[in-house]
Amino acid sequence: MSNTHTTAIGTEPFDKTYGIGYQVHHTDWSPFSRVNKLRQDFLDRSYDIDVERLRLVTESYQAHQTESKKMQCAYAFENVLLNTKLYIYDQDLIVGEIAAPAKAAPIYPEFSVNWIIDEILNSPFEEREHDKFFIRNDEERQEILDLCKWWQGKTVDDRLQASLDEDQLKGSEVGEKIFQTNLYHYAGVGHLAIDYKNLMKVGYVGLIKEAKKHLAALSKRDPEWAAKRDFYQAMIIMHEAARTYIKRYAKLAMATAKETTNQQRQTELEEMAANCYQIADGTPKTFWQALQLFNIATALIQVESNGHSISYGRMDQWLYPYYEADMKKATLTKDFALELLEVEYVKMNNPTKLKDQGSMAVRNGRGFGGESLTIGGVDRDGNDATNDLTMLMLEGSAHTRMMNPWVCVRMHENTPYELKMKVVECIRAGYGHPKLYNDAPAIKAMMRKGMTLAEARDYCVVGCVELSLPGKEYGWHDAAYVNTPKMMEMVLNGGRSFNTGKQLGPDTGSLDTYTSFDEVLASVDQQFEYWTDQMCSSLNIIDALHRELKPLPYVSAFFGDCMDSGKDLTEGGAKYNGIGPQASGTATCADSLATIKQLVFEDKYCSGSELLQAIKDNWEGHDVLYAMVNSSKVHHYGNDDDYADELFKYMFECYCRHITGRKNLRGGDFRPGVYSVNANVAMGMNTHASADGRKKGEAISDNMGPVHTDAGSHDICGPTALVNSLAKVDHSLATNGTLMNLRFPQDAVAGIQGRNNLLSFIDAYIAKGPMHVQFNIMSSETMRAAQKKPEDYKDMLVRVAGYSAYFVELGKPLQKDLIQRTELSF
Repeated sequence: MSNTHTTAIGTEPFDKTYGIGYQVHHTDWSPFSRVNKLRQDFLDRSYDIDVERLRLVTESYQAHQTESKKMQCAYAFENVLLNTKLYIYDQDLIVGEIAAPAKAAPIYPEFSVNWIIDEILNSPFEEREHDKFFIRNDEERQEILDLCKWWQGKTVDDRLQASLDEDQLKGSEVGEKIFQTNLYHYAGVGHLAIDYKNLMKVGYVGLIKEAKKHLAALSKRDPEWAAKRDFYQAMIIMHEAARTYIKRYAKLAMATAKETTNQQRQTELEEMAANCYQIADGTPKTFWQALQLFNIATALIQVESNGHSISYGRMDQWLYPYYEADMKKATLTKDFALELLEVEYVKMNNPTKLKDQGSMAVRNGRGFGGESLTIGGVDRDGNDATNDLTMLMLEGSAHTRMMNPWVCVRMHENTPYELKMKVVECIRAGYGHPKLYNDAPAIKAMMRKGMTLAEARDYCVVGCVELSLPGKEYGWHDAAYVNTPKMMEMVLNGGRSFNTGKQLGPDTGSLDTYTSFDEVLASVDQQFEYWTDQMCSSLNIIDALHRELKPLPYVSAFFGDCMDSGKDLTEGGAKYNGIGPQASGTATCADSLATIKQLVFEDKYCSGSELLQAIKDNWEGHDVLYAMVNSSKVHHYGNDDDYADELFKYMFECYCRHITGRKNLRGGDFRPGVYSVNANVAMGMNTHASADGRKKGEAISDNMGPVHTDAGSHDICGPTALVNSLAKVDHSLATNGTLMNLRFPQDAVAGIQGRNNLLSFIDAYIAKGPMHVQFNIMSSETMRAAQKKPEDYKDMLVRVAGYSAYFVELGKPLQKDLIQRTELSF
């Protein structure tokens, strides 16, 4: 592919237009009727809570209470796979779910149960304002309660509450919410991509053979002999159970085939059965079989643990050899390859995760979450890696337009014109995919983590924006959300809370006492050091509890270093081990510093005490000062203004400096991220007014974006100025990723000129060096219309952060945040 190449790649012209923005009653979906039916069937299903995994896991743990945790995990996993009910849906071509029906959420009591008991009794899931879940009947409701009560006192969450000290708790989600680590209290870690290439090469049989070889070679002189023995034995039990599970599907497919009178469907079911037998006893030989193995293996990672962001690696790379071989043998057409991909895309939406009402308050939908699929980029030698599947995978995304997969396109200076144009046409369609990643800073960030250049070039994206190396890295991404404006609150108010007046952090000065701006910056540094100490020490405790209570032998087998060392992922078995907490509200802090520096110390517009009182009063009765702080007369980040941008750079680097290099229990390091996903909204609801002109309860700034308060957006100079501001920081310092949302109304990208403007903008963006960008092609007017008539906009996807979600299912505060984001134009 090149700038002069005009032959269509994939099944459609690379410059085919898929529409401009969301269209009410859109009908131009997939060209495959099967896919459209599966898609509609998915949308028509309710979100349920399924009791079966909870029942089978509890039954197994009760029967094996004296075994080691690894063996308990193995026997529970085996009990689930041998006994869970199986489903093959009408017209589906690929089998395998997460031990629950499609769109039904299993329960994972190993991590937490108290919130489940509380919500069933006091805040029923089906009575939530949004993100409702349904329990089938009162008998199952009581069974869930009874089973969960058996787990009380045995979970990760239970143990954690007894392990944190007062200093850690006061800043956590149970205290002032300066940082929140609760994601891994209630659930597993996930946020990984396995070595799919090796899985396809050796299959389950090969992995079991290797585990048995290592088990036989163990020496009792090794002081870790017992732990390694249990690791390999658990792995063997779990992967043999996976083979049995697959064969159960094969038998079900054959039984279903015998019952159908439709000859075509009978043939399909027989082929599906043959595919299952092949991957259970060997390795995939065809594109279809490779997709089938991928689906089963990935679903079983989610059966083992409910950690989300189980991502698919560089799928256009590891899957391509099967596509290429079938095409050369003429046993596969492009159309059927695309149909299989789209069937799998719909199926990727089936896994559903039950989340607590606090997490869902604003929130992010009921999907498992974070299943990124990475395509494009360079190969390990630095050459462009685009292939036919790259284009087919974008076509499938445009045809299905669902929450999953979260398609991520890696871009670089030699990305082919055809791929860039296909990307632009998908973005213009307005369904929130794909997101774009910039290879240059991303590869630099991977090398900062100690990886070789060749390894760094092979990165993929997991979750929203986190960088990872498939089959090599267990990064504990998304480990904590840090409310940096709350830390700034301690800077302004002598370490005390605006909400309660309590002394929380050290007294490093306040706006009443500072005599210079340098003193303010020194206070920022001290407060950030104190609070990151509390957060990181908390995360190390959580890490230790996951190691002790919920090892992961099944997924560890897909990491070569775990297999070779006999160490589980939770024990540091991966080659690269990290913990990645992320900073939220960085621009809120930067604009707050700009206000203080300019109005207090330079212009003498007001005293520090006057500004502090205005903040304490939530700006009420301080209208003139409030208007000034929110006006263009004050320097603000996002306008290519060095004054404010240098302060954003300071905040970015301050956070990264206090995270980078800290050691974790698995032999790795802490790695900073600068993004909030959508947590900026909930954080703002619990944060007092701030010096940037934000009032109490308003969202803090999102991700790497500029401030937008109820008084208006602080970036007023257009997209080029905004990108210039963004590019003044070294994104590679944030080795856990950065995130940038941009929004253009439909009119701005309409027509040939609008398309070319967007393409040129993306080229310039990549050249300037930010790590990530994603787009909403949607006007505020469209979103307000959806608020008024949600029934007409049920399938309108919006890009929230690293993910897309159905706008009408989001809480009102998050909808407001999306509407208030700056509407850019070229």
